[in-house]
Amino acid sequence: MWPQGDKAFQRPEGRQAAVIDVGSNSVRLVIYRIDGRALWTIYNEKVVAGLGRDLTATRRLSAEGVEAAINALRRYRAVLDGWRADEVLACATAAVREAADGRAFLARVLAETGLEIRVLSGEEEAQYAALGVICGHPSASGVVGDLGGSSLELVRLEGLRTEGVTLPLGPFALGAPRPLNPERVRRTVDDHLSPLARAYSASDLHAVGGAWRNLALLHMRIADYPLHVAHQYEIGRTEALDLARFVERQSRGSLEGIEGLSKKRFDSLPYAAVVLERLIERLNVQRIIVSAYGVREGLLLEAMPSEVRERDPLIEGCEALTANRGVSPGLGRALEAWVSPLFEHLPALFGVRDPVLLVAACRLADLSARLHPDHRANLAFDQVLRAPLAGLDHPERAFLASVAFARHSAAPQPPETALARILTPERRQRARALGSAIRLGCDLSGHNPRLLETSGLAIRGDRLVLTTLEGWGDMLLSEQVQRRAQTLAQTLRLRLEIG
Repeated sequence: MWPQGDKAFQRPEGRQAAVIDVGSNSVRLVIYRIDGRALWTIYNEKVVAGLGRDLTATRRLSAEGVEAAINALRRYRAVLDGWRADEVLACATAAVREAADGRAFLARVLAETGLEIRVLSGEEEAQYAALGVICGHPSASGVVGDLGGSSLELVRLEGLRTEGVTLPLGPFALGAPRPLNPERVRRTVDDHLSPLARAYSASDLHAVGGAWRNLALLHMRIADYPLHVAHQYEIGRTEALDLARFVERQSRGSLEGIEGLSKKRFDSLPYAAVVLERLIERLNVQRIIVSAYGVREGLLLEAMPSEVRERDPLIEGCEALTANRGVSPGLGRALEAWVSPLFEHLPALFGVRDPVLLVAACRLADLSARLHPDHRANLAFDQVLRAPLAGLDHPERAFLASVAFARHSAAPQPPETALARILTPERRQRARALGSAIRLGCDLSGHNPRLLETSGLAIRGDRLVLTTLEGWGDMLLSEQVQRRAQTLAQTLRLRLEIG
């Protein structure tokens, strides 16, 4: 008896939501598409207003910054014309919270734009930063450091439970845009961190904020790193300290000569480097993990129903990527059931993540269905390698991209051989095997998920055995299917037995 066709696998319609974030340095509008647990940024606009630039000296918002912020918010309101109020989240952080004229600014915003801006407390800002990191990587542990223009939020992660503090250690609070006085700033940072060192000591520091993302991008260039994706980029303790101290020593003119750094951060980047250095030293941090997710994504995660929050963002994202692209929306789930028995007996190469990566790879089986067949392998590889997917680190990303390549090509390796720096030979071989198995399943069934139920793959001793149920042997009468099965057997270093 057949399952209930493709209707059983139809996904609910996605929706859009917008977040307006009035920060100490920038005022930003981000429009997201939300597919279950997966978030996609479909529009992102930023104005570097510098609201908090004068806060330390005057306790007031920058006059120029106020005008720039009001103009930005008027434009954002026009862009969102016709949106329902419950689809728009608007918040302000440290500068507006601490400025003597913060309430007057909010009143003017309401009068001129109709936007009601929620001012987050320091504790709320810390909490949402932590939820944002969890939104991007649910298994994250350690401490979150969210560096804004005026404040630093430190949050200890314990599942969805978070506790944190807010500290006046943003670049503006420490003296930017004046030239850096390293020793003075170090003493200030240490004075704030010393009482917290025991409570917030952690091996992993999840770095949130544009300044630290720029430091990570600089490290990628210095290291000639092959994957230009900031989210979940990792830097070890020694290299992070070397990077921070290098940036501390640079003048504005020197920073301007470094290709790729944001021009708006030349004054604040040395301050961010000092804060990072002191966090590493004081909290005994061993690894920096960059998160592209923060307060905005934390707000959206909190707004999701609890049953949605518990879903895996990687699997949800892979399903959303292939929605409406392939022949059948149920193919990925059917492939999962078909290939899982074969791979569950092989040694785990990613620990507990192996089953999740297998599911994600199967969901991506039809990603390139509408692309030219001569170029599908390379295009699928590139799409997966650089897709804004959450819930995976860089080796896992490279693995899934390599699976997507092997799903469309019998070539031994994907085009970017530099990924050998990210994937071990064993993981590259496993990716080729999984991609070959998915390719075999697609060709054997003609992309019909129901037909996969009539066949099976198994490892018996030194043999890979491909069989069908009684009466379905004609499915094996294909030279192409036999070639695909032979490729899989060779990749697994097994002899092929069909029938």
